[in-house]
Amino acid sequence: MNTVQTMRAISQDVLGGPEVLKVVEVERPAPRPNEVLVRVRAAGVNPTDWKHRATGGFLGKPPFVLGWDVSGVVEATGIGVALFKPGDEVFGMLPYPFGHGSHAQYVTAPARALTHKPAIDHTQAGALPLVSLTAWQALVETADLQPGQRVLIHAAAGGVGHVAVQIAKARGAYVIGTASAGKHDFLRGLGADELIDYRETDFAEAVRDVDVVLDTIGGDYVQRSLRTLRRGGILVTILPRGSKELPLEAEKLGVRATEMLVDADHYGMKAIAELVEAGKLHAAIAGTFPLTEAAKAHELGETGRTTGKLVLIVD
Repeated sequence: MNTVQTMRAISQDVLGGPEVLKVVEVERPAPRPNEVLVRVRAAGVNPTDWKHRATGGFLGKPPFVLGWDVSGVVEATGIGVALFKPGDEVFGMLPYPFGHGSHAQYVTAPARALTHKPAIDHTQAGALPLVSLTAWQALVETADLQPGQRVLIHAAAGGVGHVAVQIAKARGAYVIGTASAGKHDFLRGLGADELIDYRETDFAEAVRDVDVVLDTIGGDYVQRSLRTLRRGGILVTILPRGSKELPLEAEKLGVRATEMLVDADHYGMKAIAELVEAGKLHAAIAGTFPLTEAAKAHELGETGRTTGKLVLIVD
């Protein structure tokens, strides 16, 4: 007689504040063809997690298990998986948005959403995937950031922002960041060349002739940022609104604007791993929490005052 194997996970039955999150016992998943089963050791918590918890976002009505970042150990492989074997340490981002589920003891993932974990601990590896892929896909794949170009990064001390600063510097760019004054020393330590205290200075007045803008805030930052670009420059926002107005407005100014969502990618994760191994990229850890205290991580994240990433540690 087969016995069902179970695991602990963080789930919710209703939408709402952090208090709706609870520890549940659910059936452990099994890998399908081209999938791996990962024993989760660490999983980042990102703004998209608390937004989905509160609104349902792309996922609709609960119950669901959140989490897209994962670092862990391959427990089992499905038919056809050639990249990994049980015991391999891996990290990556589950397919966004519908591949969620890493805030649990185990998760299944397409093998090509992951890559081998570099020689860093699981906390670091669990913090990096979503923010690093977002920054990589925006700056490198979409904007084609080149050495010597000027890039403006909004919320530069945040999860995506502080990683984007490092990726931009690794590309040889001149980096301008917006952040509160208290975070300027931290960002200088990451290599930022010029910093603007958004509480005291209007970046749209202070910055001109940038080649690339990375918008991680949305709202009026998008339109205001267009005027900081040189002709032919590009703005990439990671908060797509699905509006047709933005590209038209950009075209009138002789610049480009595009919206993007991060997507799982094996080769992108390999590029991230190479930067980590070269000492050019690391995650600032704002706090760690055991899986059972996921609600506390959400509470802290929603204050908007953290620097870097929050990570759940899974035992």
